[in-house]
Order: sequence, then C-alpha cells, then structure tokens
Amino acid sequence: MAIGKARLRAVEKQVFQRGASAGCLVLLASILVSLTLFSAPLPQSSEPAAAPATQTSDQNAPEIASHDETPTFQVKVNLVEVRVVVRDAKGNAIGNLKQGDFQLLDNGKPQIISKFSVEKTGTAPIIHEENAGAMSAEKTTQPATAAVVPQRYVAYLFDDIHLNISDLMQARNAAARQLQALQPSDRAAIFTTSGQNQLDFTDDRAQLAATLNRLMPRPISSTGLTPCPDISYYLADLIINRNDAQARQTAVQDDLDCNPVANAATAGAQVDAAAREKLSEGGQELRISLGVLRDIVRRIAALPGDRIIVLVSPGFMNPDELPMQAEIAERALHSGVVINALDARGLYTNMPDASRQRYPGPQIAGLMLQYHAAEQSADANIMADLADTTGGTFFHNNNDLAEGFRRLADQPEYSYLLAFSPLNLKFDGRYHKLKVALMPPAQGTIQARQGYYAPKGATDASEQARQAIEDEVFARDEVREIPADLHTQFFKADENSARLAVLVHIDLRSMHYRKADGRNNDNVTVVAVLFDRNGNFVSGTKKVLQLHLKDETLQTRLNSGVTLKSNFDVKPGSYLVRLVVRDQDGQLATQNTAVEIPQ
Repeated sequence: MAIGKARLRAVEKQVFQRGASAGCLVLLASILVSLTLFSAPLPQSSEPAAAPATQTSDQNAPEIASHDETPTFQVKVNLVEVRVVVRDAKGNAIGNLKQGDFQLLDNGKPQIISKFSVEKTGTAPIIHEENAGAMSAEKTTQPATAAVVPQRYVAYLFDDIHLNISDLMQARNAAARQLQALQPSDRAAIFTTSGQNQLDFTDDRAQLAATLNRLMPRPISSTGLTPCPDISYYLADLIINRNDAQARQTAVQDDLDCNPVANAATAGAQVDAAAREKLSEGGQELRISLGVLRDIVRRIAALPGDRIIVLVSPGFMNPDELPMQAEIAERALHSGVVINALDARGLYTNMPDASRQRYPGPQIAGLMLQYHAAEQSADANIMADLADTTGGTFFHNNNDLAEGFRRLADQPEYSYLLAFSPLNLKFDGRYHKLKVALMPPAQGTIQARQGYYAPKGATDASEQARQAIEDEVFARDEVREIPADLHTQFFKADENSARLAVLVHIDLRSMHYRKADGRNNDNVTVVAVLFDRNGNFVSGTKKVLQLHLKDETLQTRLNSGVTLKSNFDVKPGSYLVRLVVRDQDGQLATQNTAVEIPQ
C-alpha cells in the first residue's frame, strides 16, 4: 500500500483551501498515520547494524531478525481509566495525594486500583542536542540543533448550530482576547459544529482573528418564528420518549391557545406530529455536534504535548446518544485530551425569550417556565459530564467570558489517573456507575467521570498492543525502562531539502528476556516519528526486532548493542522527533528530540 507524498500533500492542500470540516481533517491525519506509520514498510536505509547471526544445527532462526509485523504484548484488556481532579476550598488543584487516599466503586462495589499516577501540567518535554558521530559516506553531516517546538494545543470548538447571535458575539470577542495571549510554544485551532469557517492549528494570530470574525450562527432547523404548538427538544423528549402526560397536555393547551379553530382531538394529533418532528431535528443536531467533537478528539489526540478542547456552547440535550458521548469521553481520557466547556449563556435567568413572537397562555405559563428551567439545566449536563470525565473545567453561570477563556486554555495543575480491571466483567454493553471518594483524613472536592459502558466483546490483545504503541507516539513524556538512546543528524542536499537521520541505539544486554531452548528471547518494536512545528504528523518508521540470543552472544559479542538508522527527507524548518521502544512485556523507552534545520 503506497500513496506518493506529493499526492498526499496535494490532497492536504485542497482540503484546507476548501475549508475542510473537522471530519476531513481527521480523515487526512488518519490516512497519514495509518499509511506512513502503521502500514508502510521501512525505508531500505533503516537496517539494524547488529551482531552477526549465529545458528545452531537444530535452529534455523538467526539470533537477530527484523520484520514489519506488530507483535502481541501483554496488556490489560479490560482496564478502566478514571481521571480525577481534587480541589481545595479555594478551587485550587491538590497534588499531594497518594493511592491510598482514594476509594473507587464500580456499581457500588469497591475496586482494586491497579494503576495510579499523579500528573502535573506545564512540564516541558526533555529536548536533546545530539551528535552521533560520523555517518558512513555523508562527511558533511551536521548534528541536528535544538528548536522551539509546540508544547500546548488548544482547539476551540464553537457550537454555531446551537448558539444564538448575541451569545456567539460575546463569546467571540472574549476568545479574541485570549488568542492574543498565545505563547510561542502554543498552537490554537478554531472549529465549528457546522463545519464552516474553520482553521487548523497555527500560531498565526492574524489568521485566528480573521477566522473568529467570520463566525456566525448556523442553525439547522430553526426558522426564527415561534411555532404553534411551541415544542422544544426537551418537551418533545418528554412527550415521545417518556410518555409524560402532563407535558403532552401542556403542549395541547398551547396549540389550543395559538390556534382558536382547533379542538382537543386535532390539537393532540398536531402535538404528536410536532413532537416527533422536533425530536428528529434535535437528534440530527445532536449527532452532528457530537460527531464533530469526536473527530476533533481524534485530531488533537494525534498531536504531541498538552492537548485541550474548549467547547463553547449554550449546551444541548442528549437523550438518545449517551453511548456516543461516553465513547468520546473515553477516547479523550485514554488519549490524555482534556475537554473544557464554557456555557456561552453566561449568568442566565429563567425568563421568557424576548425574541419570541408570542408567549404561552395564562393556564400554562407557569408550567412552561418550569420546563424551560429544566431544559436549561439539562442542556448544561453534557458539558459538565465531558469536563468531569476528562479532568477538565466547566465554566458556567458567569458573565465574565474573558476570564472563562483564560481559565479554560489551561489544564488543572494536578490530576490523578486511576485505573482498575473490573472483576467478572460481562461483555454486555451495560452502563456501570462509578464513584470516587477520598479516604479520611484526605479532604477536597472531587471531579471525576460518573460511569462507563462495558464492552460488547473482548478486545483483541494485538490490537490493544498496537493502540498502546500509537498512544505513546502521540504522548510527550519520557520513559527509560529500556536502555535506548536517540541521536539525530542532518545532511543538506541543497537550500530547499535535507536528509534527517535518526539513529536509535539499544543496549541488548540489559533487556528482559524469556529463556527458551537455550536462547534469550524478546520482541522489540522501535518507532521513530517526525512532527512539524505545528505538531502535525510528517512521517514515521517502524521496526520489529525478533531476538533469539545465545548466552555467549549477550555476554561477549554485543558490547556495542544494536543501532537502527532511519532517514527522513525534509525541508528546512523546525521538527520534533519522537522515539518509542517497547518490548513484548510492555517495557518502554520514549524520548523526544527537537531539530532545527536552517535555510
């Protein structure tokens, strides 16, 4: 499977020139990643400089072999992750708690926390300046120099399907102030639920400001007129899905009030038809909005560094797509993506909308106000749940939207990642309620996900392993469980092109081996990935080493270890190289190197 780089770049250019939707951006990123990193074979120049293979009469396999298949790692198939933020009385995140300070309940049953970590934001990746020495015939090769690379990505998602003109304008103005405060290592993007007027990640403030200024409400079904009867998505859900007799009778009375020639029978039929139509329209808007959010989570998950989504919305109900919402939250949580939410209504009151052409009659005015208040609360639930699940913040009931954008552009300073493997988990797709509590004397306000859906089938272990490697590729922390070192050099062919060499040296003597048939066995996957200055995936290589080493080879012949060399053809600019090395037991080595190739 191969697609030329020129063709991919042409597709990318066309997508952005046409104002691609978030789905198109994600599709393009997925094509790049899947074709280049996880499907394409290694370049011929990326061969290991390994010790000579030694064979025995009863074994034909060399001591070191390489291929492009993904091995099966030992992973926990049913691991449930729970991100927790604990705040003190002043709202500050607490960062000194231990595993024993937490209790986790699944459907009321205590669980054993098998994974626990404390995460602190704002930690920059460790950047190296390396000199790997001479490289064969490339005598003019230079050591790659360090560069400033992005450390934080903020995707602003404006829900222009549900926002009215007044709230959108206020949110737009407040966001403009925040975008002017971008740091050199920040990248921002603007997306919309309608898919119109979007901008992918950049540090160009002028482009960001211009895109903001073009944002306008893009409702799908609203005509601007108050219908007869006046049935909201919330009321339609009560009438059709929940068979609420009072809600239906209220809508019938509203139809009688605005249509004097109607009788109870015709009004009832009109209400049922209007409620079904509204439920269909609202469901379509909901699926579009959630679909865009899901695509943005996928898009931003493929970037290295701190990743934040700021959902700017008046909120929207979700009576029918709870599994889809849970899938989005699960993907964001697993990928380390924080979803923050800003209620663009600010400090709203339960008063009739001034833009209405008519108001409910006196018999139902009180009930309609109650339904309106309940709807406003229900609309906010989805934003609060997404923020809680991913360790984000929900800014609401506050008119200072500028302050809201300032807070939401950052992650909580401290968060905790708890994980557990549910006992006797049934693959039935059912919802499980989660509760996280603090054990005395620990104190604080807990923010955590409320539950999860059980899988509908066991997950293939090899797919879990592939996903685990991909997750590490798009992370930025550094791990040194495997003795591996990353070096980079570049050679400039001319002023517009260069060849970047990435060398990975692995000390095989310190690996964890499984002994069998007199050999020391291990499978090691080595992935080297290149990102550009905006964090976009450029290219990657992958190699799987099958090790079947004799004792004498380990002790006497592998003092220099094994070196893998990969070449990338690039243009001058700033790049980030990400290395991931993982063995069959899940041991890791991950490193980052920033590279600046001058003009």
